Amino acid sequence: VQLVESGGGLVQPGGSLRPSCAASGFTFSSYAMSWYRQAPGKERELVATISRAGGRTNYSDSVKGRFTISRDNAKNTVYLQMNSLKPEDTAVYYCMSRVYGMDYWGKGTLVTVSS
Repeated sequence: VQLVESGGGLVQPGGSLRPSCAASGFTFSSYAMSWYRQAPGKERELVATISRAGGRTNYSDSVKGRFTISRDNAKNTVYLQMNSLKPEDTAVYYCMSRVYGMDYWGKGTLVTVSS
């Protein structure tokens, strides 16, 4: 199982980014996918989750209405569209999936929101 995030970067407040996570080594369409984030000095927190076929999504209260999780099962990729970014969204963003009863994590992509 391998998860590789990309698409982070530096963005001004109010801007947008769309990180992605490419998955391999398992049947991607059979598993839910999640995005987490960890800000400096804080614990890792769940941001969003999407079901296997993409029909159900859940978001933390802190990002609801601003972030959208989606997936393309043909490309084995999950996305996180982030709009109206705030400085407090600055964090390393990780994708995660529980496969065969084990949690697998990518190495993360850094998102910095600053003017």
